[in-house]
Amino acid sequence: MSKELSPQHFFDLTALPFRDLFDDLTFAWDALPRLKAYLDALVGGRGHQILGTVMPGAFLAPDADIYLGPGAVVEPGAFISGPAWIGPHAQVRHGAYVRSYALIGAGCVVGHATEVKNSILLPGAHAPHFNYVGDSILGREVNLGAGTKLSNLTVVSKKDPITGQRPSIKLQIDDAWYDTGLAKLGAILGDGVQTGCNSVLNPGVLIGPRTLVYANASLPKGYYPPDTIIKLRQTFDYAQRR
Repeated sequence: MSKELSPQHFFDLTALPFRDLFDDLTFAWDALPRLKAYLDALVGGRGHQILGTVMPGAFLAPDADIYLGPGAVVEPGAFISGPAWIGPHAQVRHGAYVRSYALIGAGCVVGHATEVKNSILLPGAHAPHFNYVGDSILGREVNLGAGTKLSNLTVVSKKDPITGQRPSIKLQIDDAWYDTGLAKLGAILGDGVQTGCNSVLNPGVLIGPRTLVYANASLPKGYYPPDTIIKLRQTFDYAQRR
């Protein structure tokens, strides 16, 4: 199973500008603890590097390290706190909030009322409407339906009163247990994954490439294979109006 949890299982890393972020990793989620140091090396101490367009009314934190690639656009009402690297022709739309340590690839969309934090978006990934993307990795051409939330912290995650640390997220996949070592882990979505509107992916959801998640589904943590349709079954009662 470990091979099916590697970055290469989820993502096409060919010609990826930040491919080295995934080098020598056994598990895809291990890229997330690397992200801070990687972005600090990539943009740290360089301030604003604006090769795209920041429209009037957008706000970039004044002392933050932010790279905006050629052809990328930040629309009015968006806020980027940085550090952040935003690739060519990406869009940060009105009302978006790009928090610290966001690596956003070429052609990506961070849309209205979407928040991205400590996450990696591979080229062409879209989080276009009312999405939360925390401590997550979105593969190429992923599309999140409106209202999809990638939850990154369990409701029972309490800090140890002595150490101040939260417990790490552990995953049972088949008959094996994996300790991610991460107190916060959202979702790992392989290339081409699509989610329906108002779906919730609970902490530690791993979805293989090209899988579809139906609207309103709430997925528990664990591994979901590629090329699958995850359906939500609902029943309805009908009553005569009087």
